[in-house]
Amino acid sequence: MLVLVAPGQGAQTPGFLTPWLDLPGAAERLAAWSDAIGLDLAHYGTQADADAIRDTAVAQPLLVAAGLLSAAALGDVTPGAVAGHSVGEITAAAFAGVLDDTAALDLVRKRGLAMADAAAITQTGMSALLGGDPDTTVAHLEKLGLTPANVNGAGQIVAAGTLEQLAALEADKPEGVRRVVALKVAGAFHTHHMAPAVDALAKAAEELTPGDPRVTYVSNRDGQAVASGAEVLSRLVGQVANPVRWDLCMETFQELGATALIEVCPGGTLTGLAKRALPGVTTLALKTPDDLDAARELIAEHGAA
Repeated sequence: MLVLVAPGQGAQTPGFLTPWLDLPGAAERLAAWSDAIGLDLAHYGTQADADAIRDTAVAQPLLVAAGLLSAAALGDVTPGAVAGHSVGEITAAAFAGVLDDTAALDLVRKRGLAMADAAAITQTGMSALLGGDPDTTVAHLEKLGLTPANVNGAGQIVAAGTLEQLAALEADKPEGVRRVVALKVAGAFHTHHMAPAVDALAKAAEELTPGDPRVTYVSNRDGQAVASGAEVLSRLVGQVANPVRWDLCMETFQELGATALIEVCPGGTLTGLAKRALPGVTTLALKTPDDLDAARELIAEHGAA
């Protein structure tokens, strides 16, 4: 059984879309999306520097566009399940038919702007903690006033809070944690600091008419499969101020009988977690079009097309 997943913010790197725009129709599709949301996706995906694409309002639509472009390049694929990490959930909603591509990009553009505005209120950030016992780590974070914003499994938890709180974490790591790595994001996402963005996103969601998922859609909130398009949309709204439980998503993949996992562009982060947490599951990250042939072979073996 094939699972198709989409990464979250921080996976972007300068120029990562350049080779994808050489594919037939890709540049035209990206140009149409750019016009629809008022953001030059081709520029940011091919020419902009790391600081420019770190901007939340840019990074989020850029990641969703990249995921949709790379998935389209695979052909007509019907995975057994789909999921996305944080903003990748919007990409996954498009994979599942809950939103069409333009609606997904319009929603993520509004999401990025709202979260950027919320992040500007207080200087905040996020850091990944590698190693350690999850319960011990979570208790330590709460003692420092930090939120375990992403519980990713495979020995990784992401802490979020003010810059002062994150500095205190650097000086006082939880027992067993090997490293604390600052992430390339511009705010404390999936925490109470994002509460203002929830209201803005709720208003944007009211304008959409979601369809019910055509394939199993696994939610970040609790790792559960969600069968209603309205419920998917509701969870997408609340998700910006609540923790991502990717660990529970991977447990669900296992329960569903996953045998292969493909991560769309810019792939790498989620396949890395899956390699550690899902032994026996074949993984593949779409980084450039050179990965497409191997992905199609994997689909032929493990998924429907």
